[in-house]
Parts: sequence; C-alpha cells; structure tokens
Amino acid sequence: MKKVLIITYYWPPAGGPGVQRWLKFVKYLKDFNIEPVVYAPQNPTYPITDESFLEEIPADLTIIKQPIFEPYGFASVFSKKKTKTISKGIISAKSQSPIEKLLLWIRGNFFIPDARRFWIKPSVKFLSDYLTKEKINTVITTGPPHSLHLIGLRLKRQLNIQWIADFRDPWTTIGYHNKLRLKKTSMAKHKILEGEVLNSADKIITTSFTTKNEFYYITEKPIKVITNGYDVEDIEKVPLSREFTISHIGSLLSGRNPNILWQALAKIVKENEDFAKNFKLQLAGVVSKDVLKSIYNYGLKEYVEISGYLSHKDSLKLQRSSQVLLLIEINAEETKCIIPGKLFEYMSAERPIIAVGPENWDAEKIITETNIGKCFAYDKKGELKKYILSLYKNYKEDNLRVNPIGLKKYSRKSLTEELSKFILSD
Repeated sequence: MKKVLIITYYWPPAGGPGVQRWLKFVKYLKDFNIEPVVYAPQNPTYPITDESFLEEIPADLTIIKQPIFEPYGFASVFSKKKTKTISKGIISAKSQSPIEKLLLWIRGNFFIPDARRFWIKPSVKFLSDYLTKEKINTVITTGPPHSLHLIGLRLKRQLNIQWIADFRDPWTTIGYHNKLRLKKTSMAKHKILEGEVLNSADKIITTSFTTKNEFYYITEKPIKVITNGYDVEDIEKVPLSREFTISHIGSLLSGRNPNILWQALAKIVKENEDFAKNFKLQLAGVVSKDVLKSIYNYGLKEYVEISGYLSHKDSLKLQRSSQVLLLIEINAEETKCIIPGKLFEYMSAERPIIAVGPENWDAEKIITETNIGKCFAYDKKGELKKYILSLYKNYKEDNLRVNPIGLKKYSRKSLTEELSKFILSD
C-alpha cells in the first residue's frame, strides 16, 4: 500500500465546504491501495467550525499537527468583527470603512500569497525529516490557502518527491483578488509564484474545467479535473416541507446577489395570491447585509427565514426537506470556474435546483447533464419567472421532483477512485 502525505489547512473542526473535499477522500483512499497521512495546523484560526466533522475522521488515520502563526490575532486588535468577516471571504464592494480598506491593503500586499505564509518555513523543516524517516515519496498540497503549495514547492526542490498540487479554487484569477487592493508589484509576485507552482508540481488537480483550461496555457504538466462530490452514506430521508420552500444553504456574499431572482419572486408574490400564501425563502448560512437589503427592498421580508450557520448534518436535512434548492454565483468572468461544493450535496438531495450564475458557468454543464434543474444567466428574468411558476404548479399537483441522470460518477467513492488512479499513474 502506497503512503501519501496530504498537506491541508482546513481540517475538522473547521466548518464549510473547504474541509470536506479531503476529509471525504481520506475516507476511501485505502480502498484503492493508498494509505493517507494528513498534515494540518495545530492551532488554526477557522472563521467557521463544525464539530460534527470530527466524527467522520477515520479511526485509523495518521494525523500530524504542527503549530501555525497567523496574523489575524493582531489585526483583530483594530477591528475584531471586520477581521473575522474578511477571513470568511465576505468583502463588500460598497461602503468600506477606512479600517477595512487598511486591513485589505495589508492582507493583499504584506501577506503574499496569503496570511498562512508563516507556516511554510517551519512545515518544510519538520516535513523534510518526517518524509525521509517514514519513506514517503508522494505529497499532495491543497489550496487555498496557496501558501500550502509553497510548502510542496520547497519539499519538491529539497527531496525530489512526487508532488501533486490540488487547486480547489484558482489562484490569481479568483474573484476576490481584485478587491485586495494589490499593488502592481504584489500582483506580479502572485503571478510568479503561481507559475513556479504550476511548472514545478508533477501533477495538478483542479475542481473545474475552466481552471484546467486557464492552467493549460501556463504549464505543460498533467492536469486532471476531479470535482467535489456527494457521499451516499450522508443521505437521510426527511419529510418534505409543506410550504413551497426555496432554500439556499451556504454563504451569500455581497456579490452573490441576483436581483433578477428577487424581482421575479416579488412579481409572482404580487400577482399570485396562492403562491404568496405558500412561499418561503429560506437562507441558511452567512448572509451579507447587501443581499438582505436587496431582498427586503423588493418587498420579500415577510417571506424570508434566516437560519444562520447550520452543522453539516442539519444542512443535509434542510436540503432534503426543501421543495426547491437555490444555487447562486457572482456574475463575473472570473467566477465561471467556480463549481460550489454544495451543488453535489444538492444533487444527492434530488430536489429541483434553480441556479443563477454567469454565462457559460461550469456548474451549468453539470446541472444540465445530470438533469437536476435549470441554470439562468443574470439577464434571463422572464425565463426565470416562468420556471419558478412551473415548479410551483408541480408542487401544487404534488408532483415536484427530478429525474437525475448519471449521478454515480459524482459520488465521493467514485471520485476517490479517479484520484487514486491519477496518484499512481506514471
């Protein structure tokens, strides 16, 4: 059985989608003749925690932890609330305070590639000895944070191990980069580091087709798309809501604000008394003030229920009890590559999906081929209204369901098999 070291920042009790990808992979890797060893920080600053993920760690998994220094503690002296908000990725494009502008400028220009850069040197020192002692010759780094790829880069140079870089999100083309107030020299440094990683790693994994295409022009190294997925063992049957619930589970950042959806819902509520009587918009997770303001401005406040952050288990229950599930992405060129992890959990819930995102969004390809819903660009207001009404008609006839196609390839076990083949390939 081949031993592989996985270097990850997000590990239980971290919450959110970032932790689930490798937590699920390590669950199945031994089934495919690979023994994973996980290296994670001992004292991380997680903006969201979820203790329920601790129960999913395999009992026989070897986990190594080393201390990490993170500057968020010092930044919180200036503004604890703003620091936590920025660390969650919630960066409002409007009305930034002077403190928020300062924190973003410091974050963007002093901590390159990110605020976990201080973990690189001590990790390389520790892992150089550990890998040699344990005779492990394959390392996988997963980012963001992209500082972890720099750990892999240095280990590759020192030990000439096989190194695989897993990109859950892109690097320099990710949406929030243009909000970090980067100087030209800082942006150039990101580009250089990105190029070094992509051309030094032996193999590269991306979670989206667009990111693979972007990297294709930077490196000639093998690139494999392995998306996120769903775990069949997580599925639990729960009764459907009696109301016509349209639910969004996860963070609704300021940019994820589809006014066409709020407009369509407001118009239907106004025109259709029966719809208004049964409709509920359920939001579970962090919701920015900008998004809530838009929803309320369209007169939908009385239909909104805000649940706050839910544990992973409770999120799954909500998905399965909802009549319709909502998937939203920022309308921008750089977000076409984002395939939210919750899409795959939505998929396993087998409830109709309304997706609103950029034109030619990677997620649209998956939604269409699996027949689990419909995706709308931000200028398709009339079509969106018509689709909502068709879903409501089926709800009233007790016939609101989907007929999915080919979901098995997105199960975590199937994806882990693909991963194992890529690891073991020459």
